[in-house]
Amino acid sequence: MDMDNLSNIGVGHPRVAVILPCYNEAGAIVQTVEDFRRALPHAEIYVFDNNSSDGSRELAAGAGAIVRRVAQQGKGHVVRRMFADVDADIYIMADGDATYEAAAAPQMIAAMLQDNLDMVVGCRRDQVEAAYRRGHRFGNWALTSLLKQLFGRSFTDILSGYRVFSRRFVKSFPVLSAGFEIETEISVHALELAMPVSEVMTAYGARPEGSVSKLSTYRDGWRILRTIITLYRIERPILFFGIIAAFLAALGLGLAAPLIVTYVQTGLVPRFPTAILVTGLMILATLSGMCGLILDTVVRGRREVRRLAYLAFRAPSDYALKD
Repeated sequence: MDMDNLSNIGVGHPRVAVILPCYNEAGAIVQTVEDFRRALPHAEIYVFDNNSSDGSRELAAGAGAIVRRVAQQGKGHVVRRMFADVDADIYIMADGDATYEAAAAPQMIAAMLQDNLDMVVGCRRDQVEAAYRRGHRFGNWALTSLLKQLFGRSFTDILSGYRVFSRRFVKSFPVLSAGFEIETEISVHALELAMPVSEVMTAYGARPEGSVSKLSTYRDGWRILRTIITLYRIERPILFFGIIAAFLAALGLGLAAPLIVTYVQTGLVPRFPTAILVTGLMILATLSGMCGLILDTVVRGRREVRRLAYLAFRAPSDYALKD
């Protein structure tokens, strides 16, 4: 759907910003900027360069993009700056490697405005095997499944870097991640606040010749897995600490059973070290359970504050309503 056809669903032209993180993408950044310029001629295109040493910054500026520099290394730091510095009604985030389908952006924007969504995820449909390695494919499936188990629902492609955001999503999202686990944090934020979201299938191609991926299957997979566990501890403390408390209590009861049998039979407790260990385990189990209860109350209050910050901004279609 072309942007000029948005009038068919009763909206005008919102302010659209394309935000592209970039690190040593000299072989692809010009093509990426040009592709989004053709797809969204009314949009402002920003390239946030993250200490590139191959001339990416100059090439992006020559292609007509608004170039900003981010000194702190890591995609999470770049996204934090992009969300803080760019002012728009709709934000389109993609990578600067020309792998995402820029032509799908108008369709994703139309879906957002038509259904008043806060995020539309571009699910990757790889066009060639080299575009999406098997290790990354398996890691995405595993992490997506884990996220669904932890939070009750998930996305088809939680690691996709191609997303369309509403203003109220961007300006209410506290970016905490530093690296490529930022996509997981974004997904969890949407799930936690029960935001209206959707997915659109988009093509995913191989990098242009001369462009090299910065991803590491095992390193980045471990960081994303660690982020999910950390977020689960933060967002579901009563279950997280409850599991620890249950394990400690079960271990303590297992060790205490022979002591109780001996005491009933003889009236004596001959193994004092075991009795002391059982006492310590039960104390730790109680403390862990109480921590979970207290932190659950704190998390509920923090979630309410985030929800209020989110509601301080208008819905996506309100910015684009025709006069």
